[in-house]
Amino acid sequence: QVQLVESGGGLVQPGGSLRLSCAASGSIFSINVMGWYRQAPGNERELVATITSGGFTNYADAMKGRFTISRDNAKNTVYLQMNKVKPEDTAVYYCKLFQGAQGYWGQGTQVTVSS
Repeated sequence: QVQLVESGGGLVQPGGSLRLSCAASGSIFSINVMGWYRQAPGNERELVATITSGGFTNYADAMKGRFTISRDNAKNTVYLQMNKVKPEDTAVYYCKLFQGAQGYWGQGTQVTVSS
């Protein structure tokens, strides 16, 4: 059983910053990939960024230079530092863990960018 719990969402003004966290618990493999995805109303869920247990990262083009993904393997926690946020970053942000042949989703955390 694997559980993912996101936190850190909320209301932020355009140009501001926000840091999301996702803690994984349960049967976690030492080799895995963790990532962030987002879904805005009326849109499909899309990739934000992923990071391997070895620290290799991958970003969607729209987030490069503004968002930074990182992780603490000892805590099984992944972070998303969001800087210079825009209204179009408004979405529910989901954490995902890939290990073995399975993927696990968190419940999501709402991020709203508005003045």
